[in-house]
Amino acid sequence: MASQDHSYRVGETKGRTEEKTNQMMSNIGDKAQAAKEKAQQTAQAAKEKAQETTQAAKEKTQENSGAAREKASEMGQSTKEKTQAGKDNTGGFLQEAGAKVKGVAQGATEAVKNTLGIGQNDEGKDHYPTTQNPRNY
Repeated sequence: MASQDHSYRVGETKGRTEEKTNQMMSNIGDKAQAAKEKAQQTAQAAKEKAQETTQAAKEKTQENSGAAREKASEMGQSTKEKTQAGKDNTGGFLQEAGAKVKGVAQGATEAVKNTLGIGQNDEGKDHYPTTQNPRNY
């Protein structure tokens, strides 16, 4: 009977060992599945964070690009206005200079006419006096 009792205990121990092994394998499988799910969640969160960062960078780039375009437009408008003001000032200056040259030329013409005796008699003499030559030839 000892042999039969021994065989019974061996079988019982073997059964308990198999049950414990199955429980441990089940626990390991559950833990592996949980780790897999956690890794997938972490990867998904990282992917979403990367997409958010990319989107934020795109928006910031567009914002900066728009601001740069606006600033360039403002600078272009300012330059255009300054150029126009410069043209206006130059035009006025040239017109004034032309009038002065014209006045000087008319005065010189009248002086020559008066010197030659072909000018209008008293009209130009007060404004453009003729000079007498200090040497008398």
